[in-house]
Amino acid sequence: MNGLTLNIICGGNKGFSLELDCKVSAIGITAIYGPSGSGKSTLLDCIAGLRQAEPGSVIRLNNETWQDASFTTPVWQRHIGYVFQDARLFPHLNVQQNLDYALTRRPRSGNIHLNQVVTWLELDDLLSRSTDTLSAGQKQRVAIGRALLSAPRLLLLDEPLANLDHAARQHCLRCLQRLSQELQLPMLYVSHDIEEVSQLADHLLLLEQGRLVEQGSLLTLCSRLDTRLSHEEQAAAILTARVAQHDAEYGLSELTVDGHTLLVNHLPHAVGQSRRIRIPARDVSVCRHRPLDSSILNILPVSVVEIEDTNAARLLVRLSLGSQYLLARITRKSCVELGLCIGDNIYAQIKSAALLMETTDPA
Repeated sequence: MNGLTLNIICGGNKGFSLELDCKVSAIGITAIYGPSGSGKSTLLDCIAGLRQAEPGSVIRLNNETWQDASFTTPVWQRHIGYVFQDARLFPHLNVQQNLDYALTRRPRSGNIHLNQVVTWLELDDLLSRSTDTLSAGQKQRVAIGRALLSAPRLLLLDEPLANLDHAARQHCLRCLQRLSQELQLPMLYVSHDIEEVSQLADHLLLLEQGRLVEQGSLLTLCSRLDTRLSHEEQAAAILTARVAQHDAEYGLSELTVDGHTLLVNHLPHAVGQSRRIRIPARDVSVCRHRPLDSSILNILPVSVVEIEDTNAARLLVRLSLGSQYLLARITRKSCVELGLCIGDNIYAQIKSAALLMETTDPA
Protein backbone atom coordinates (compact mmCIF):
# COMPACT_ATOMS: atom_id res chain seq x y z
CA MET A 1 0.00 0.00 0.00
CA ASN A 2 1.32 3.44 -0.91
CA GLY A 3 1.85 5.85 1.92
CA LEU A 4 3.67 5.96 5.20
CA THR A 5 3.07 3.05 7.58
CA LEU A 6 3.85 3.83 11.22
CA ASN A 7 3.75 1.45 14.17
CA ILE A 8 6.00 3.22 16.65
CA ILE A 9 6.80 3.02 20.33
CA CYS A 10 9.40 5.49 21.50
CA GLY A 11 10.17 6.41 25.10
CA GLY A 12 11.19 9.87 26.26
CA ASN A 13 11.97 11.90 29.34
CA LYS A 14 9.93 11.84 32.55
CA GLY A 15 7.93 8.78 31.59
CA PHE A 16 6.73 10.14 28.23
CA SER A 17 6.08 7.54 25.54
CA LEU A 18 4.99 7.97 21.93
CA GLU A 19 2.75 5.09 20.85
CA LEU A 20 1.37 5.37 17.35
CA ASP A 21 -0.16 2.92 14.86
CA CYS A 22 -1.48 4.47 11.64
CA LYS A 23 -1.06 4.97 7.92
CA VAL A 24 -0.38 8.40 6.41
CA SER A 25 -1.27 9.44 2.86
CA ALA A 26 1.53 9.69 0.32
CA ILE A 27 -0.35 12.53 -1.39
CA GLY A 28 -0.34 16.15 -0.28
CA ILE A 29 0.49 17.70 3.08
CA THR A 30 -0.31 15.93 6.33
CA ALA A 31 -0.26 18.18 9.39
CA ILE A 32 0.71 16.74 12.77
CA TYR A 33 -1.12 18.93 15.25
CA GLY A 34 -1.24 18.99 19.01
CA PRO A 35 -0.11 20.87 22.12
CA SER A 36 3.51 21.10 23.22
CA GLY A 37 4.72 17.79 24.59
CA SER A 38 2.28 15.69 22.56
CA GLY A 39 5.06 13.91 20.62
CA LYS A 40 5.03 15.76 17.30
CA SER A 41 8.79 16.31 17.00
CA THR A 42 9.51 12.87 18.47
CA LEU A 43 7.45 11.34 15.67
CA LEU A 44 9.38 13.20 12.96
CA ASP A 45 12.71 12.24 14.53
CA CYS A 46 11.70 8.57 14.58
CA ILE A 47 10.69 8.70 10.91
CA ALA A 48 13.97 10.39 9.98
CA GLY A 49 15.99 7.92 12.05
CA LEU A 50 17.37 10.65 14.32
CA ARG A 51 15.70 8.97 17.29
CA GLN A 52 15.59 5.21 17.71
CA ALA A 53 12.13 3.74 18.15
CA GLU A 54 11.88 0.62 20.29
CA PRO A 55 12.63 -2.80 18.72
CA GLY A 56 9.63 -4.14 16.85
CA SER A 57 8.50 -0.71 15.69
CA VAL A 58 7.70 -0.46 11.98
CA ILE A 59 8.35 2.51 9.70
CA ARG A 60 7.69 1.99 5.99
CA LEU A 61 7.29 4.37 3.06
CA ASN A 62 5.42 2.75 0.18
CA ASN A 63 7.25 -0.55 -0.37
CA GLU A 64 10.49 0.47 1.35
CA THR A 65 10.95 -0.53 4.99
CA TRP A 66 13.09 1.77 7.14
CA GLN A 67 12.59 -0.09 10.40
CA ASP A 68 11.07 -3.36 11.51
CA ALA A 69 11.87 -6.12 13.99
CA SER A 70 14.96 -7.25 12.08
CA PHE A 71 16.80 -4.09 11.00
CA THR A 72 16.92 -0.29 10.85
CA THR A 73 17.89 1.71 7.77
CA PRO A 74 20.56 4.37 8.47
CA VAL A 75 19.49 8.00 8.34
CA TRP A 76 21.40 8.80 5.16
CA GLN A 77 19.80 5.93 3.24
CA ARG A 78 16.23 7.07 3.92
CA HIS A 79 16.52 10.05 1.56
CA ILE A 80 14.41 12.36 3.71
CA GLY A 81 14.41 16.16 3.62
CA TYR A 82 14.13 17.72 7.08
CA VAL A 83 13.44 21.41 7.80
CA PHE A 84 13.74 22.53 11.43
CA GLN A 85 12.57 25.63 13.33
CA ASP A 86 16.01 27.14 12.83
CA ALA A 87 17.21 27.10 9.24
CA ARG A 88 20.62 25.53 10.01
CA LEU A 89 22.22 26.99 6.89
CA PHE A 90 25.98 26.80 6.44
CA PRO A 91 27.20 30.23 7.58
CA HIS A 92 30.41 30.11 5.52
CA LEU A 93 28.45 29.58 2.27
CA ASN A 94 26.19 32.03 0.48
CA VAL A 95 22.65 31.10 -0.60
CA GLN A 96 23.71 29.71 -3.98
CA GLN A 97 26.40 27.60 -2.36
CA ASN A 98 23.99 26.26 0.27
CA LEU A 99 21.68 25.10 -2.53
CA ASP A 100 24.57 23.69 -4.56
CA TYR A 101 25.69 21.69 -1.54
CA ALA A 102 22.45 19.72 -1.65
CA LEU A 103 22.66 19.27 -5.42
CA THR A 104 26.18 17.92 -5.47
CA ARG A 105 25.69 15.55 -2.53
CA ARG A 106 22.29 14.10 -3.13
CA PRO A 107 22.52 10.32 -3.13
CA ARG A 108 20.19 9.77 -6.07
CA SER A 109 19.07 11.59 -9.17
CA GLY A 110 16.02 13.78 -8.73
CA ASN A 111 13.45 15.50 -10.90
CA ILE A 112 13.58 18.75 -8.92
CA HIS A 113 15.89 21.29 -10.54
CA LEU A 114 17.60 24.34 -9.12
CA ASN A 115 15.80 26.86 -11.33
CA GLN A 116 12.44 25.40 -10.30
CA VAL A 117 13.22 25.66 -6.61
CA VAL A 118 14.50 29.22 -7.00
CA THR A 119 11.26 30.20 -8.74
CA TRP A 120 8.87 28.38 -6.41
CA LEU A 121 10.52 29.76 -3.27
CA GLU A 122 11.25 33.22 -4.73
CA LEU A 123 14.98 33.05 -4.12
CA ASP A 124 16.21 34.82 -7.27
CA ASP A 125 17.36 37.97 -5.49
CA LEU A 126 19.01 36.09 -2.64
CA LEU A 127 21.44 33.75 -4.43
CA SER A 128 24.55 35.88 -4.01
CA ARG A 129 23.82 36.94 -0.44
CA SER A 130 25.56 35.75 2.68
CA THR A 131 23.25 33.80 4.97
CA ASP A 132 23.92 36.13 7.90
CA THR A 133 22.29 38.99 5.94
CA LEU A 134 19.00 37.13 5.47
CA SER A 135 15.83 37.62 7.47
CA ALA A 136 14.39 34.66 9.37
CA GLY A 137 11.78 34.09 6.67
CA GLN A 138 14.37 34.20 3.88
CA LYS A 139 16.54 31.70 5.74
CA GLN A 140 13.63 29.28 6.06
CA ARG A 141 12.85 29.50 2.34
CA VAL A 142 16.49 28.71 1.57
CA ALA A 143 16.39 25.80 4.03
CA ILE A 144 13.28 24.42 2.35
CA GLY A 145 14.95 24.79 -1.05
CA ARG A 146 18.08 22.97 0.14
CA ALA A 147 15.94 20.14 1.52
CA LEU A 148 14.10 19.80 -1.81
CA LEU A 149 17.32 19.73 -3.83
CA SER A 150 18.52 16.74 -1.80
CA ALA A 151 15.97 14.69 -3.82
CA PRO A 152 13.93 13.51 -0.83
CA ARG A 153 11.28 10.80 -0.94
CA LEU A 154 9.57 12.55 1.97
CA LEU A 155 9.78 16.10 3.32
CA LEU A 156 9.54 16.68 7.08
CA LEU A 157 8.90 20.20 8.40
CA ASP A 158 9.09 20.71 12.17
CA GLU A 159 7.37 24.02 12.98
CA PRO A 160 9.39 25.82 10.29
CA LEU A 161 7.44 29.06 10.69
CA ALA A 162 7.39 29.24 14.50
CA ASN A 163 10.00 32.01 14.72
CA LEU A 164 8.65 34.20 11.90
CA ASP A 165 6.56 37.35 12.01
CA HIS A 166 3.14 37.40 10.33
CA ALA A 167 4.30 38.74 6.96
CA ALA A 168 7.19 36.27 6.67
CA ARG A 169 4.94 33.41 7.79
CA GLN A 170 2.37 34.20 5.10
CA HIS A 171 5.11 34.45 2.47
CA CYS A 172 6.46 31.02 3.42
CA LEU A 173 2.97 29.54 3.49
CA ARG A 174 2.31 30.75 -0.05
CA CYS A 175 5.55 29.13 -1.18
CA LEU A 176 4.69 25.84 0.55
CA GLN A 177 1.25 25.88 -1.06
CA ARG A 178 2.92 26.32 -4.42
CA LEU A 179 5.23 23.38 -3.74
CA SER A 180 2.24 21.22 -2.86
CA GLN A 181 0.68 22.09 -6.20
CA GLU A 182 3.86 21.54 -8.21
CA LEU A 183 5.31 18.41 -6.61
CA GLN A 184 4.11 14.87 -6.02
CA LEU A 185 6.05 14.81 -2.78
CA PRO A 186 4.49 13.76 0.53
CA MET A 187 5.08 16.25 3.33
CA LEU A 188 4.62 15.95 7.09
CA TYR A 189 4.15 19.33 8.71
CA VAL A 190 4.32 19.78 12.49
CA SER A 191 2.54 22.74 14.06
CA HIS A 192 0.62 23.80 17.15
CA ASP A 193 -1.02 26.71 15.26
CA ILE A 194 -4.38 25.63 13.84
CA GLU A 195 -4.72 28.75 11.67
CA GLU A 196 -1.41 27.91 10.00
CA VAL A 197 -2.48 24.29 9.55
CA SER A 198 -5.81 25.43 8.08
CA GLN A 199 -4.07 27.22 5.25
CA LEU A 200 -1.81 24.35 4.31
CA ALA A 201 -2.86 20.82 5.22
CA ASP A 202 -4.86 18.26 3.28
CA HIS A 203 -4.83 15.65 6.05
CA LEU A 204 -4.52 15.87 9.81
CA LEU A 205 -3.09 13.76 12.63
CA LEU A 206 -4.15 14.96 16.08
CA LEU A 207 -1.73 13.96 18.84
CA GLU A 208 -2.21 14.26 22.57
CA GLN A 209 0.18 12.96 25.25
CA GLY A 210 1.93 10.70 22.77
CA ARG A 211 -1.25 9.15 21.37
CA LEU A 212 -3.12 9.56 18.10
CA VAL A 213 -6.61 10.80 19.01
CA GLU A 214 -7.97 11.60 15.52
CA GLN A 215 -6.93 11.23 11.90
CA GLY A 216 -8.55 12.25 8.64
CA SER A 217 -9.29 15.02 6.17
CA LEU A 218 -8.64 18.52 7.52
CA LEU A 219 -11.98 19.81 6.23
CA THR A 220 -13.87 16.92 7.85
CA LEU A 221 -12.16 17.02 11.24
CA CYS A 222 -12.49 20.79 11.60
CA SER A 223 -16.28 20.64 11.30
CA ARG A 224 -16.94 17.74 13.68
CA LEU A 225 -18.21 18.28 17.22
CA ASP A 226 -16.44 15.30 18.78
CA THR A 227 -12.84 16.38 18.20
CA ARG A 228 -10.42 18.39 20.32
CA LEU A 229 -10.35 21.00 17.54
CA SER A 230 -13.99 21.96 18.00
CA HIS A 231 -13.47 22.64 21.71
CA GLU A 232 -10.59 25.05 21.26
CA GLU A 233 -11.30 28.77 21.46
CA GLN A 234 -10.16 29.06 17.84
CA ALA A 235 -12.57 26.35 16.62
CA ALA A 236 -13.49 26.97 12.99
CA ALA A 237 -14.89 25.20 9.97
CA ILE A 238 -12.90 25.09 6.74
CA LEU A 239 -14.77 25.33 3.45
CA THR A 240 -13.71 25.40 -0.18
CA ALA A 241 -15.16 27.98 -2.54
CA ARG A 242 -14.62 29.46 -5.98
CA VAL A 243 -14.27 33.08 -7.00
CA ALA A 244 -17.43 33.91 -8.97
CA GLN A 245 -17.00 37.61 -9.70
CA HIS A 246 -15.69 40.92 -8.39
CA ASP A 247 -17.72 43.97 -7.42
CA ALA A 248 -15.44 46.94 -8.08
CA GLU A 249 -18.05 49.48 -6.94
CA TYR A 250 -18.18 48.13 -3.39
CA GLY A 251 -14.71 46.58 -3.22
CA LEU A 252 -16.04 43.05 -2.73
CA SER A 253 -15.52 39.62 -4.24
CA GLU A 254 -18.26 37.03 -4.62
CA LEU A 255 -17.50 33.41 -3.79
CA THR A 256 -19.69 30.37 -4.33
CA VAL A 257 -19.92 27.44 -1.90
CA ASP A 258 -22.10 24.61 -3.19
CA GLY A 259 -24.32 27.09 -5.01
CA HIS A 260 -24.45 29.61 -2.15
CA THR A 261 -22.92 33.07 -2.34
CA LEU A 262 -20.43 34.59 0.10
CA LEU A 263 -19.23 38.19 -0.12
CA VAL A 264 -15.75 39.07 1.11
CA ASN A 265 -13.35 41.97 0.78
CA HIS A 266 -11.97 42.26 -2.74
CA LEU A 267 -9.53 39.49 -3.64
CA PRO A 268 -6.68 39.83 -6.14
CA HIS A 269 -7.52 36.45 -7.67
CA ALA A 270 -9.00 35.48 -11.02
CA VAL A 271 -12.57 34.34 -11.44
CA GLY A 272 -12.75 30.55 -11.25
CA GLN A 273 -9.91 30.08 -8.80
CA SER A 274 -10.47 27.86 -5.78
CA ARG A 275 -10.13 29.38 -2.33
CA ARG A 276 -10.12 27.94 1.17
CA ILE A 277 -12.22 29.75 3.76
CA ARG A 278 -11.82 29.53 7.52
CA ILE A 279 -14.93 30.56 9.45
CA PRO A 280 -14.55 30.67 13.25
CA ALA A 281 -17.45 29.17 15.19
CA ARG A 282 -17.58 32.23 17.45
CA ASP A 283 -18.39 34.42 14.43
CA VAL A 284 -21.45 32.44 13.31
CA SER A 285 -24.88 33.11 14.79
CA VAL A 286 -28.21 31.53 13.85
CA CYS A 287 -31.79 32.69 13.43
CA ARG A 288 -35.13 31.10 12.53
CA HIS A 289 -36.06 33.68 9.91
CA ARG A 290 -33.93 35.63 7.50
CA PRO A 291 -33.48 39.19 8.86
CA LEU A 292 -34.86 41.88 6.59
CA ASP A 293 -32.63 44.66 7.94
CA SER A 294 -29.09 43.64 8.85
CA SER A 295 -25.59 44.95 8.25
CA ILE A 296 -24.39 41.36 7.92
CA LEU A 297 -24.08 40.54 4.23
CA ASN A 298 -23.66 36.79 4.51
CA ILE A 299 -26.90 35.22 5.72
CA LEU A 300 -27.15 31.67 4.38
CA PRO A 301 -29.80 28.94 4.55
CA VAL A 302 -28.46 25.94 6.48
CA SER A 303 -29.74 22.79 8.17
CA VAL A 304 -29.03 21.71 11.73
CA VAL A 305 -27.04 18.46 11.61
CA GLU A 306 -25.88 18.10 15.21
CA ILE A 307 -26.19 19.93 18.54
CA GLU A 308 -23.61 19.47 21.27
CA ASP A 309 -25.01 17.78 24.36
CA THR A 310 -23.66 19.82 27.26
CA ASN A 311 -24.70 21.67 30.39
CA ALA A 312 -22.14 24.41 29.78
CA ALA A 313 -23.18 28.00 29.09
CA ARG A 314 -22.17 27.72 25.44
CA LEU A 315 -22.54 24.91 22.94
CA LEU A 316 -21.68 24.10 19.35
CA VAL A 317 -24.11 23.53 16.52
CA ARG A 318 -23.05 21.80 13.30
CA LEU A 319 -24.77 23.21 10.22
CA SER A 320 -24.83 21.82 6.69
CA LEU A 321 -24.32 24.22 3.79
CA GLY A 322 -24.81 21.97 0.79
CA SER A 323 -22.20 19.23 1.11
CA GLN A 324 -20.01 21.30 3.46
CA TYR A 325 -20.38 22.30 7.09
CA LEU A 326 -20.26 25.31 9.41
CA LEU A 327 -19.89 25.45 13.17
CA ALA A 328 -21.77 27.95 15.29
CA ARG A 329 -20.91 28.58 18.94
CA ILE A 330 -23.99 29.95 20.67
CA THR A 331 -25.31 30.11 24.22
CA ARG A 332 -27.30 27.14 25.47
CA LYS A 333 -30.06 29.61 26.42
CA SER A 334 -30.30 30.75 22.77
CA CYS A 335 -30.49 27.15 21.61
CA VAL A 336 -33.38 26.45 24.02
CA GLU A 337 -35.27 29.64 23.24
CA LEU A 338 -34.96 29.04 19.50
CA GLY A 339 -36.09 25.45 20.04
CA LEU A 340 -33.34 24.15 17.79
CA CYS A 341 -33.65 20.51 16.73
CA ILE A 342 -31.71 18.31 14.35
CA GLY A 343 -33.12 18.68 10.86
CA ASP A 344 -34.32 22.26 11.31
CA ASN A 345 -33.86 24.58 8.35
CA ILE A 346 -32.57 27.89 9.68
CA TYR A 347 -30.20 30.73 8.72
CA ALA A 348 -26.54 31.25 9.59
CA GLN A 349 -25.25 34.81 9.92
CA ILE A 350 -21.53 35.07 9.19
CA LYS A 351 -19.57 38.19 10.01
CA SER A 352 -17.60 39.24 6.94
CA ALA A 353 -14.48 39.74 9.07
CA ALA A 354 -14.57 36.02 9.84
CA LEU A 355 -14.00 35.03 6.23
CA LEU A 356 -10.24 34.51 6.30
CA MET A 357 -8.99 33.76 2.84
CA GLU A 358 -6.49 30.94 2.45
CA THR A 359 -4.86 30.25 -0.90
CA THR A 360 -5.19 26.80 -2.43
CA ASP A 361 -3.90 27.83 -5.83
CA PRO A 362 -0.61 29.66 -6.36
CA ALA A 363 -1.26 33.39 -6.54
